[in-house]
Amino acid sequence: MADAGPPLVLTAIGLILWLAVDATLAGISIQTIGVILVVIGVAWLLIELVISPRRRTTAVREQPVAREREIY
Repeated sequence: MADAGPPLVLTAIGLILWLAVDATLAGISIQTIGVILVVIGVAWLLIELVISPRRRTTAVREQPVAREREIY
């Protein structure tokens, strides 16, 4: 779940704009922008959680180690 950082940051910024800022900018509500960012962040996080296990499969191949013997 290494790719969960950006959606969490986006969600946090959206929550701050939605709940803590009371301002309008040229007729655009900052709270509405915050809600949109929260929805996008949560959707992004859910997509990451669903896709992540499929993408993170690793294949391990065991190969014998050939070592030369040192003569003293």
